[in-house]
Amino acid sequence: MELYKKSAAELSEMLRKKECSAFEIAESVFSRIEKVENKVNSYLTLCKEEALEKAKLVDKAFSDGKELHPLAGIPIGIKDNISTKGIKTTCASKMLENYVPPFNATVVEKINSADMVITGKLNMDEFAMGSSTENSYFKLTKNPHDLERVPGGSSGGSAAAVAAGEAIVSLGSDTGGSIRQPSAFCGVVGLKPTYGSVSRYGLVAFASSLDQIGPIGRTVKDVALLQSLICGRDKMDATSREIGAPDFAKELKSNLSGLKIGMPKEYFGDGIDSAVKQSVMNAIKEMEKAGATIKEINLPSTPYALNSYYILSSAEASSNLARFDGVKYGYRTPEYENLIDMYEKTRSEGFGDEVKRRIMLGTFVLSSGYYDAYYKKAKLLQKKISEEFSLAFENVDIIATPTVPSTAFKIGENIGDPIKMYTADICTVTINIAGLPAISVPCGFENNLPVGMQLIGNKFEEQTLLNAAFGYEQLVGGFKCLPEIV
Repeated sequence: MELYKKSAAELSEMLRKKECSAFEIAESVFSRIEKVENKVNSYLTLCKEEALEKAKLVDKAFSDGKELHPLAGIPIGIKDNISTKGIKTTCASKMLENYVPPFNATVVEKINSADMVITGKLNMDEFAMGSSTENSYFKLTKNPHDLERVPGGSSGGSAAAVAAGEAIVSLGSDTGGSIRQPSAFCGVVGLKPTYGSVSRYGLVAFASSLDQIGPIGRTVKDVALLQSLICGRDKMDATSREIGAPDFAKELKSNLSGLKIGMPKEYFGDGIDSAVKQSVMNAIKEMEKAGATIKEINLPSTPYALNSYYILSSAEASSNLARFDGVKYGYRTPEYENLIDMYEKTRSEGFGDEVKRRIMLGTFVLSSGYYDAYYKKAKLLQKKISEEFSLAFENVDIIATPTVPSTAFKIGENIGDPIKMYTADICTVTINIAGLPAISVPCGFENNLPVGMQLIGNKFEEQTLLNAAFGYEQLVGGFKCLPEIV
């Protein structure tokens, strides 16, 4: 088997048994990239030369008998809104087309300290605003399972790269489902950690109170390995929490006996494709057969969550993106008459339609006369949603839902209808609003397209969540086969 088809855990073991080298792994991944990248379009920037040099250094460290991190030598792709020193970080926007950061994000520092091999920067929806990666200024990423369909978003490049074998693991960011939704569409595993468990320092902000960096891999164990590496308190991020030094992969358990799973009826009603619903319910039944207990629960504020999310996230986006004005860095319009004219033209030319739409919505809901009517009510609803989840977790260990209401839709099918596009996040936004962890795991196929099951955990209960996902994965054998790309 080609090395790019192996999981991170398998490759880690092979490196230690001297069955392969880090250089061979990197070469295998870049060979795969050369073969399929022109069809999938996962990457915005490739770092082949630097990656191969890093792989050689890892091999030397192994030959010198040094103790290295379990992920040492494993190729990883980075979403292009995570700051990488000396490597372009564009957020898939004309506004940052030529921006090269002078510093690394904290997660990138941790990746470097573990001697992982960075393959490059991955495509995304501009400034992480979108559900299909069709909002990228540079290129259109395609779903490896069907090149006529979207990979999801905004971390579409991150999920597609792992699904296509162009990276062993990747990092994405999740503001309202941007790790889980593309993971479901592409048939991989994606974890949105508890808010505050992973440092956001160096992540270009969309909505600061909702954004969270997280791992994507082909197996639950790979995701657990990467989450163990990137999580923890960071003095550069005041919202990060001290959670010790967990080893999620080492503590993985596949026993589902006694696990209490909540099924919220609000996530299995109208608007969810019947085939998706059936796949997820079948997966839950398999977990029940293995000893889990299923309990129907209510999360009554769920129907209003999408409204709350887009008000809150757009309000924060309006504030966060005010810094992109053509003064300090990034794109500046070449012709202008005065300072105000420069601001207007720079932002009009530098931002895409979806980003402008959300900035305008956010500015509106924060404006005088509308703050109480919209933003304040959205914040009250956020509190209500959090309380409902807290109440639910008094009786269950995890909550199971579909990740996305449908399988991957066709390129261009929804891009002209923002409301229809926003509903792709209907199952995922509540988790960001409440600051909870959630993972998407493949649970089947419908018309040869992957279906994802979302498992939701209580705050900082990632181990319980990962154990449940691992237990299900072991039960069904996982879905590790890479799609044929022709």
